[in-house]
Amino acid sequence: MSGRTALVVVDVQRDFCEGGALGVAGGSAVAAAVDALLGTDHGYAAVVATRDRHVDPGPHFSATPDFVDSWPPHCVVGTPGAELHDALAGRTFDAVVDKGAHAAAYSGFEGVDAEGRGLADLLRARGVDAVEVCGLATDHCVRATALDAAAAGFTTTVLLDLTAAVSPDRLDATLAQLAAAGVAVRDQA
Repeated sequence: MSGRTALVVVDVQRDFCEGGALGVAGGSAVAAAVDALLGTDHGYAAVVATRDRHVDPGPHFSATPDFVDSWPPHCVVGTPGAELHDALAGRTFDAVVDKGAHAAAYSGFEGVDAEGRGLADLLRARGVDAVEVCGLATDHCVRATALDAAAAGFTTTVLLDLTAAVSPDRLDATLAQLAAAGVAVRDQA
């Protein structure tokens, strides 16, 4: 890591892991691997979690979802599925950023913490100039968060082995999009 680097843990929630409303194959393994990383002397200047936290996101929820722009109900505030995966439930984060209450939101940079602060402001207040992004799902919220981090001027890396994709067959296109935006991709190990 160079400079002051933060880890952004994207949407590792029960509904996005196996058995959840939108379970991603490998989601629980990602949760366990992120927990293991957080149990080490990882050296991050800050560790921030993001969460989908839907109240009424309009057309983002659909009875006939297309799984691109519309989805079955998931991560509804007040339900167990909206909570962080059990592997992370005991972890303390420097901040938790919630997104998507009343509209679709994929990037952690679209959310705010309990005090109404956005992710970019939280990171800059800690002197962070680089972020490493992990979580769920590689081809949706991890991608969007990484792209927005790079656009906001942070040196950005996706820790690929700490992610899982909704559509693994689209992973090459996702990685190409990240590379085109200047986002590095590597394994955590």
